[in-house]
Amino acid sequence: MCIGNPDGGDDAVGPYIAKKLKDNFTVLDCETNPENYTSIVKKQNPDKLIIIDAVDMGLRPGEIRKVPKEKIGVMTISTHGIPVSVLIDYLERFIDNIILIGIQPKNMSGQITEIVKKSADKLVNLIKNKEFEKIKSLS
Repeated sequence: MCIGNPDGGDDAVGPYIAKKLKDNFTVLDCETNPENYTSIVKKQNPDKLIIIDAVDMGLRPGEIRKVPKEKIGVMTISTHGIPVSVLIDYLERFIDNIILIGIQPKNMSGQITEIVKKSADKLVNLIKNKEFEKIKSLS
C-alpha cells in the first residue's frame, strides 16, 4: 500500500513508488484514502503487507526507516482520511506481517524533491531485491 498526495510535494512519495513497483508486485496506489483499499488487501490476503508513506520522523530529508508499531502513534504522518495507526490496527486483524516504511519529507507542497525521489528509488531497489534487513528501524 503506497500512500500520499500526488500533488503534495514529498507526500507524493507513495504514489511515486507505486508506479515504480507496479510491474513487480501487487501494489495499491491508495493516494490519500488507504481505508478505501482494505477490502482489496483482505481479499488478496498477503503474507506480508508493506505500507509506504511520507513520515515526519525528525530526520534529515530522504531518510528511510521502518517505523515500529509503538512509534506510529507519536509520529506525524502525512494527511489522509484516517491515521495510519488506525489503518494498521484494523488490518492486523487479517494480516500478520505489516511493515510501515517511512521516508522523511523535506517539503509538503509543490513537486516531490530530488532528495526524496532519490531515496524512493533506493527503496524501490531494496524492495525489488527483498532486502528489507537493510532498512534501518526508527529508534
